[in-house]
Amino acid sequence: MPTYRLLLEYDGTDYVGWQRQATGTSIQEVLEQALQHVLGGEVVRLVGSGRTDSGVHALGQVATFRTEIERSDRSLRLGLNSMLPPDIACRDARRVPDGFHALRSARRKHYRYRILDQGERSPLRARQVWFVRGPLDLDAMSSAAGHVLGTHDFTSFRGGGSAARTSVRTIHSLDIRRDGDEVVIDVTGGGFLRHMVRILVGNLVEVGLRRKPPGAMRDLLDLRDRTKAGKAAPAQGLCMVSVTYDVVDVALPEEDDE
Repeated sequence: MPTYRLLLEYDGTDYVGWQRQATGTSIQEVLEQALQHVLGGEVVRLVGSGRTDSGVHALGQVATFRTEIERSDRSLRLGLNSMLPPDIACRDARRVPDGFHALRSARRKHYRYRILDQGERSPLRARQVWFVRGPLDLDAMSSAAGHVLGTHDFTSFRGGGSAARTSVRTIHSLDIRRDGDEVVIDVTGGGFLRHMVRILVGNLVEVGLRRKPPGAMRDLLDLRDRTKAGKAAPAQGLCMVSVTYDVVDVALPEEDDE
């Protein structure tokens, strides 16, 4: 049975997240229903590279599935997009080597969080940014970010309901920059715990607002206590940008040289 890989973009505002849930509509459910039409009624189960939460977006979510029906890459992509709603799109579809798995084969994931911290709230960006009355102190935030680079036990930054066997994760980079009236936070790692990026961002913003010192991030790692880490940043500012694999590079075209 051939294996196909999909590169997906979506606005997660109106969905309960990537994974199928008992109630509400998920990204996975909508895609599987569309694939059923494209594949002539065959029911397939998609495997995603990560379970983006309710309200979280994606520029480069990756999913794989196996099917007994062969389709050209182009016909699969076009057929799928013809069946999908406007807020979900397949950017690329292609057959991949046997054994390639969207989740198990992933090596690094890149998430981006956007914060509007100058001026007033923006209705046109309300679904994609977190409005914070700032301005934020980016130097302090960058100093705080340095404490979480590398491999640590991220229990303090682990959301409830996580089924992960261990809280140890590795963050390869955490960059904070200004882009016009927004603060953009890019974080890459081998994998992330439930709500981990949003909890990290929530605490970085507390540092940026001078409510916590930069060293608080180090202290939270040592405490290993989720109750001490405060609230997670809201979902709408978070986006899965890309996933990197050893066998197949599925980063967005503009990131191919990185």
